[in-house]
Amino acid sequence: MRQEVIYYGGDYNPEQWDRQTIIEDMHLMKQAGVTYVSVNIFGWKNIQPAAGVYDFTELDWLLDLLHENDIAIDLANGTASPPAWLVKQSPEVLPIDSFGRRLVHGSRQHYCPTSPIYRQAIQELTENVAQRYGSHPGVVMWHINNEYTCHVHQCFCDQCRQGFQAWLEEKYHQIDQLNQAWATTFWSQAYNDWQEIFLPEAMPTFKNPCQELDYKRFVSDMNLELFQIEKKAVLRHSQGIPIMTNLMGLHEHVDGFKWAQEMDVVSWNTYPNPRETLPYAQFLASDLTRSLKKQPFLIMEQATSAVNWRKINKRKVPGQMRLWSYESIAHGADGLMFFQWRQSQGGAEKFHSAMVTHSGKTDTRIYQEVAQLGNELAQLSELVGTDFVANVAIVFDWENWWALELDAKPSAEVRYIRQMMSIYQALREAHISVDFVHPTEDLSAYRLVIVQNLYLVSLENSQKLAQYVEAGGTLLVNFFSGIVNENDSVYLGGYPGAFKELLGIEVEEFSPLYPTETGRISYGGKQYPTMIWEEVVHLRGATALAKYESTDLVGMPAITCNKYGQGQAYYLSTQLDSSGYREVISQLLAEMAYEPIYDFLQTEDPAVSITYRESATAIYGFVLNYSQDKIEIQLKEEALDLLSAEVRSSTVEINASDLAILKFNK
Repeated sequence: MRQEVIYYGGDYNPEQWDRQTIIEDMHLMKQAGVTYVSVNIFGWKNIQPAAGVYDFTELDWLLDLLHENDIAIDLANGTASPPAWLVKQSPEVLPIDSFGRRLVHGSRQHYCPTSPIYRQAIQELTENVAQRYGSHPGVVMWHINNEYTCHVHQCFCDQCRQGFQAWLEEKYHQIDQLNQAWATTFWSQAYNDWQEIFLPEAMPTFKNPCQELDYKRFVSDMNLELFQIEKKAVLRHSQGIPIMTNLMGLHEHVDGFKWAQEMDVVSWNTYPNPRETLPYAQFLASDLTRSLKKQPFLIMEQATSAVNWRKINKRKVPGQMRLWSYESIAHGADGLMFFQWRQSQGGAEKFHSAMVTHSGKTDTRIYQEVAQLGNELAQLSELVGTDFVANVAIVFDWENWWALELDAKPSAEVRYIRQMMSIYQALREAHISVDFVHPTEDLSAYRLVIVQNLYLVSLENSQKLAQYVEAGGTLLVNFFSGIVNENDSVYLGGYPGAFKELLGIEVEEFSPLYPTETGRISYGGKQYPTMIWEEVVHLRGATALAKYESTDLVGMPAITCNKYGQGQAYYLSTQLDSSGYREVISQLLAEMAYEPIYDFLQTEDPAVSITYRESATAIYGFVLNYSQDKIEIQLKEEALDLLSAEVRSSTVEINASDLAILKFNK
């Protein structure tokens, strides 16, 4: 099923409203430009009120009504929140925390991912939903469950322990191989058989790190099995309709690259804090989500204004929702959805903003902004399916994220996303767009590849990076990378282990800094502060580009470059501030004579966001102004402004908190 328009709408929960209100919603949706809604995400109890009993009366009526009103349906199978009757009947479906406490009914996502009863129940429910609606003409997407592991990313019940033991046996085959991988000779942890192994629950002190890492892999895999069970049940009754679930961007507990292989479309839920002017974490998450399949994605949830779950829930100021929505489109989104259509009267999310507020009126600022955006998007269908343009990549690996942030490291201040954000922001301020790549991916299309805190890397994947450089690529590696293998065991012979030869250096010691401490490096004739981390670096063929200027490291290399084959590998052994990162990026790009794929839009203002998408016949330049002033952007060629329908020849003026989408013909 091919998408023809930008999907626009929200989660629709009509079970909260009477039929008269729902009929009124059809008119309001059309007025707001709504083309697509998600229904039945939390509908389990409504369509299965008791074991073996199904009632589709209301859902039948709703889907037919939506279709009659030309509103496409993202149909969920309803498995996200088990009903009370299932919990009463089978309390063993409930998860248990690390202290042995069973979580009870009354919230949501209260299920154990390995429970055979829950698995049987979701398969049965999904079979019935898919059989009934598998050929409904209004259904354009299947929405499986909701936000896997958002609230429950651990369970320590007996079923999970047995499941973990079976998962380990399938992975390692022989108990001796597990003992070797887990380094169980340390602290007399060795096992004689699989049944001796516990889950990494409450323990006296530090847990075995590879056991914890394998448990995180297990949790991601078990939840993916739930998705696969439900997906297979859908496919038995419905063909040709895409299947997906909504991910959560920078969410730690599911391996997005692995999950994306099972989905036809990827999506995520974005909730930047309105206090931020430029929410780079959300830009990064959109780039990451798009990169999971290297194709357009959907925003399945965002807020029209305030959320309900922060300590202080700031509203979005006028224009902020529209600007951030277009930023998602600029990074490759083909759909924008809100939670939710109509603001709830009761329940835990009643103060979460929605497209229609508690007043029910259409003259509110929020509804007016929603309608403006929806009607604008209706004129932008030619963007659907266009590709995001990038020739710089950042390596991203969930398993490395898990391993990096386990206990007993040189510094607990080294956090995967926090460190990645600093280099990502420097790139975006320089108007450099990026893809994210898994370590196993082909890198040949990228001019520059960045390896950020890749603490865990297999020899095979480190060799892929070396081959990329050898063939002429440019690589930037930052500190604490290449240290351990896939079993979290240190590469012996000196740091940075797997990257030592490629980088032409040897790190003798790590020298982490307290949060209140700073050092200095000298680079490009200027000095920049260092934070979090420094290292004792020795040159083994590389050249020093910057040196430390403080503590006992004075005069020692801080930034290095090594010629390797036809390419170059740079190493950054410390954490810099934003000005330092911008200088490193600027110098590196100059040295490699970097040229962007397209440079139709000219500005050096870091408060302006510039990205490109392209089709076979056109290039679309997105310019978003986050400053408080009107700006003027220079154009290298004539372009059509899609929002104003005016032709721009040499410049385009953009008001504060506004944007332009400029179409250049190929």
